[in-house]
Amino acid sequence: MTTTLRPTEPLQHNADGTRSRRYQVCVNSRPVGGIRLATHAEFGPSVGCVSELRIEEPDRRRGRATVAALAAEEVLRGWGCERVEASVPGDAEGALRLALALGYLPRSRNMTKRLNGTPPELPAGSAPRPLTEAEFGPWLAHGREGFAHDLIERGVPAHDAYRKADAGHAKYLPDGLATENVLISVLEHGGHAVGTLWLGLWSDTAYVLDVESDERFRGRGHGRALMLLAEVQAVAGGKDRIGLHVFADNPPAERLYESLGYETTAYHLGKGLA
Repeated sequence: MTTTLRPTEPLQHNADGTRSRRYQVCVNSRPVGGIRLATHAEFGPSVGCVSELRIEEPDRRRGRATVAALAAEEVLRGWGCERVEASVPGDAEGALRLALALGYLPRSRNMTKRLNGTPPELPAGSAPRPLTEAEFGPWLAHGREGFAHDLIERGVPAHDAYRKADAGHAKYLPDGLATENVLISVLEHGGHAVGTLWLGLWSDTAYVLDVESDERFRGRGHGRALMLLAEVQAVAGGKDRIGLHVFADNPPAERLYESLGYETTAYHLGKGLA
């Protein structure tokens, strides 16, 4: 039996500069599911994205999804893509196992925590203050280098990594410290600045865009205090959830977030197409 992809629409050229197309997954010309392929909005046409892969229940557990995913890679190679990325819902264990079996490597994951409306207490001696204008430039440059370095270590080309870092700052900090619904804080303890927190407050969700404890003071609980500060600010902003993004291969951060009650909502994986 032959599993193939059949286009269900013309190739789409989207407003964000990407192109995309939806396909039926077919077995001997019989539709059994679907898949969507696209180029990456931030990394450009050399990076493909696989999403919305589904196989109808009667045809599951027969290798249909595996063949469809491999066929999708061939389509993306034909588009000139050198890498492919995919996202898997946090509770889709089967899809995660499939991606790993096909050679996709974990890049990062999204995590979320529900808030009960009661702000936690910060540890004794910990006090937050806003980041100053004088501190903003060095903080921004440091964050750009750190974020790009994390991507480069995970196989993203340097020009793509810096482009993604710059796009993030342009999107989420268009007016610097005056950007609406954004808080950038410094946590002080014992007269020292021990870490920074960048929090976005949108719709019903707060989002930790960046959190970092000063390496001179690590191992003293300041990372946990910064995350508690994020909850304090989220509750004060009337939010009932808080989310974040963490890179793979960062067990200390993952353990911290899990210990605070964060749950994984999506895994992000990537693979070279050479």
